[in-house]
Amino acid sequence: MADQRIRVLIIDDVPETRENLKKLLMFEHDMEVVGAAATAEEGIRLARDLQPDVVLLDINLPGMSGISAVEQIMEVAPLTQVVMMSVQSDADYLRRAMLAGARDFLAKPFSADELVATVRRVHRTRRPPPVLPPTGPLPGGGRGTQGKVVAVYSPKGGVGTTLIAVNLAVALQKPERRVALIDASLPFGDIGVFLNLQGPRSIADLARLEEIDPEAFTLSLVSHVSGLKVLLAPPRPELAEYVTAEAMKRILNMARTLFDIVVMDTTTQPTDTTLLILDEADQIVLVVTPDVPTIKNARLFFDVITQLNYPPQKTLMILNKMDRRFGITAEMVEQALKHPVGAQIPWDEITVLNSINKGAPLVAQRSKPIVQAILQLAGRVEEALFAPQEVEEARKRSGR
Repeated sequence: MADQRIRVLIIDDVPETRENLKKLLMFEHDMEVVGAAATAEEGIRLARDLQPDVVLLDINLPGMSGISAVEQIMEVAPLTQVVMMSVQSDADYLRRAMLAGARDFLAKPFSADELVATVRRVHRTRRPPPVLPPTGPLPGGGRGTQGKVVAVYSPKGGVGTTLIAVNLAVALQKPERRVALIDASLPFGDIGVFLNLQGPRSIADLARLEEIDPEAFTLSLVSHVSGLKVLLAPPRPELAEYVTAEAMKRILNMARTLFDIVVMDTTTQPTDTTLLILDEADQIVLVVTPDVPTIKNARLFFDVITQLNYPPQKTLMILNKMDRRFGITAEMVEQALKHPVGAQIPWDEITVLNSINKGAPLVAQRSKPIVQAILQLAGRVEEALFAPQEVEEARKRSGR
């Protein structure tokens, strides 16, 4: 029904952009573009008259600033959710805009999927003013639940930890779920390369803040076309020194309040920061490859977590780069480590290298056996993270 659609107002001074946004939204059955404006002043008048559910507002408009526009829109249409659009990298300016009342932002250029997911998300989570993101201790960004942390780790380098972390995060991302991927493989994180992403801010910028608020955290993230939000590693190795265990604790605490799932790519070295991540994790995905050195290191890892009193179910061990020609089977690994293998990822060198070199996640190629294995891994992680009673409650809420 028409009255159930999300009513969207577009404010952008570029005619082509307005038309493109209209075309992207017109095919969505639950959305309706009710107006478009080329100036902030015109947009404010339309917001007052139309009372739209969501306003897509370009931050760089002639005349009135984007911050002033947000403030006035919130005055004349207090229940409207404003999504900022910007091509500029001035994080402080974006932060002030969100403090003025904007609920989310999209970095241009963005995909149709990202646009649609953002509009649905802000509409679904709308609430009466004030519309500032929550700053209190309520977990789950006001959702009433605390986000889950998944640490992807291996005690041996070169086993594909980053590949697993990236593709697992993309596989876990869904329109109704907020997933963040944090590059804690310091000081030489590669998530930006794997996803072909760059950004003006990194985890080091957040680590230097004594207090991290939702706005600062959100504006430090980079958006991927899948809808995934990414916190990149520092652009220079020496900046990793700022990411102490104490700083990582603050970052994880805030990430839990804003996201349903937080996937962490970690470094092999058992630093205080890495140990903090493993302690905080709800689920550890232990990446092992079928070779003697890696199995030896994995045995040492299990010895350590036994001393730390981690419950066995906290660790989901997976075998990456599986190939019958290597002569080591999953059964042999289970016998050696006294821990079950939760998933096996087949070795597909050409597909993996093409994915890395293009900066495109594997999961887009769903027909590949390696992709099917990663999707199955994502299913196992979901089962481990969400208790049966939570799943049943979700089904009741959805009427299924």
